[in-house]
Amino acid sequence: MPKVTTRTVDTQVSETLQQCGLSPVLARIYASRGITHAEQLETELKRLIPFQDIKNIIPMACILADAIESGKRLLIVADYDSDGATACAVGIRILRQFGAIVDYLVPNRFEYGYGLTPEIVELAHSTKQPDILITVDNGIASIDGVTAANALGIQVLVTDHHLPGDELPDATAIINPNQPGCLFPSKSIAGVGVIFYLMMALRAELRQRGTFQHKKEPNLAGYLDLVALGTVADVVKLDDNNRILVTQGLKRIRMGKACAGIQALLKIARRQLTQTSTYDLGFILGPRLNAAGRLDDMSLGIECLITDDPAHAFQVARELDTLNLQRREIESGMQESALSMLENTLQAENNRIQNASSICLFDQNWHQGVIGILASRIKEKYHRPTIIFAPGKDGEIKGSGRSIPGFHLRDALDLVSKQHPALIAKFGGHAAAAGLTIHANHFEQFCDAFEQTAQSLLTPADLTRIIETDGDLIESEINMELAQHLTRQVWGQGFPQPTFNALFNVEDQRIVGEKHLKLKLKKVDSDTVFDAILFFHNDLLPDTINAVYQLQINEFNGRTTLQLMLEHWSYPESSE
Repeated sequence: MPKVTTRTVDTQVSETLQQCGLSPVLARIYASRGITHAEQLETELKRLIPFQDIKNIIPMACILADAIESGKRLLIVADYDSDGATACAVGIRILRQFGAIVDYLVPNRFEYGYGLTPEIVELAHSTKQPDILITVDNGIASIDGVTAANALGIQVLVTDHHLPGDELPDATAIINPNQPGCLFPSKSIAGVGVIFYLMMALRAELRQRGTFQHKKEPNLAGYLDLVALGTVADVVKLDDNNRILVTQGLKRIRMGKACAGIQALLKIARRQLTQTSTYDLGFILGPRLNAAGRLDDMSLGIECLITDDPAHAFQVARELDTLNLQRREIESGMQESALSMLENTLQAENNRIQNASSICLFDQNWHQGVIGILASRIKEKYHRPTIIFAPGKDGEIKGSGRSIPGFHLRDALDLVSKQHPALIAKFGGHAAAAGLTIHANHFEQFCDAFEQTAQSLLTPADLTRIIETDGDLIESEINMELAQHLTRQVWGQGFPQPTFNALFNVEDQRIVGEKHLKLKLKKVDSDTVFDAILFFHNDLLPDTINAVYQLQINEFNGRTTLQLMLEHWSYPESSE
């Protein structure tokens, strides 16, 4: 059972924020999210961290400027997720604006796997004949791939944000805020953010060379819609710098200045352009882009983002929407199978899952492109680090993992690899998500080794799901003004949308749409009744509940009203 707690607030910081003009409730919310000065809430582009702070970015920009001037062929090698697709689109669009000869190649997940492998290098060499390879959202772990490119006389420029291993590839240049010696403070920047920063450095270099004396200098802010999409969809922490990138990108989308592909994806999903939010980027557009990489070829998603033809963009967006529906059907079947597998295990004598600190599952029929989503679903349900495996090639199985707070998944896999050197063929990723390849015969051994690592790193408290809220609101604070302010702000990973909790009497409740619960709630210490909604719940609630909720603006039949959106509820006598 989840435990509901209130976020810790530094009262001194909260008072400082109030002195800057914030209301007590907003000061409390922002202080609990690490905001110590009101300036951190400013989102003008001038507040972006300078590109010069990224190690090797100026030498890499010079290499690209030379390549453009000499007409060398550039080839972007992208990852097959939303971050990789948007990063590729940013690179293609801006480099072509700069006059570069540039194309792209994205590995098919099922044929080549992740990253710049020797096989991808050979494919690039035989089909595209590039002079320079530019990796986006990958490459920091591509030791063998870079070696293969060097042997063919192809220069490699690595742009990545993933955590490096013990050895770096022998690339011509590497920019990655997480590589040793890089002082760039935003370690959470997405892959699309890294390539955007490189394009800023390249523009500065071309400007210095006089490239724009006789032609218009591109306005790079015009590509922030793509940066915002990739940043949110990759679920990186929304630190101060990332919030600027996302806020500015959303602003452009809402003004109708997004690229044709983003506008088409919003239209196909029946979302209002002027009301686009981080929710739309992460849960509406992101999955449709990712569906191409999961089930087919991410080239389809990249094509959607680089075309300027609205009709073509809409046609591709429709294909991506169809793929996403197929993905959901596959995911539903896999989830049913996984839950059945876990229920059978829970009923076994050893009660393995209930007493375990991790979950590893494998099924011969599972789809490799959907295991990451399934891992996320199982992790959410059981609050355990979860790795889901599906069949790969040549007797191998591919795993995709998702983690819980307090358990750094990539570091845990590194620990397993060091303790059992022959167990993992390859791995990589972040604290919260990672991927790996093992031999099918090693599955049980890996499960045991991963479980031992999880037990050594996690406490019983870590294995209890915590629902953090911003505490209670007094009656006068529950208003449309606060709801509108919260709606305008950018929320996401590491900067969560505010939720509140209180004790309510249920005055009225009814089922709407056969699957949602519409309620009227009255705080036990108040006479005001609030409209509320509990989505995907069609069982009636008790007369009094503890509720965790968000403030939501409800628009229906031309009327705009305030309602509480319930995220969690429990009985008052609960120990939560």
